[in-house]
Amino acid sequence: MENVMGDALQLLVVGMLTVFMILLIVIFLGKGLIALVNKFAPAEQVPQKKVAAMGGGVSVVDAQTKAIIAAAVSQLTGGKGQVKKIEKV
Repeated sequence: MENVMGDALQLLVVGMLTVFMILLIVIFLGKGLIALVNKFAPAEQVPQKKVAAMGGGVSVVDAQTKAIIAAAVSQLTGGKGQVKKIEKV
């Protein structure tokens, strides 16, 4: 039972270094996998939405969404509010 604290400290250091090294390996393998996927897999092409004008501003919402927004504004403001322009933020 001699040097129990020394053995415990040695075990602590070896364990922490092992975990640190394994995490470094996981990080570098992950970065390598990301690089391979970005190199060989084509990027997904997202189709453009139709652009419609409303009140002078450019909007990318359809007529049903515009009607829902206008109805919500009208209900919240007691009929006094009005939608003039819809912009994507």
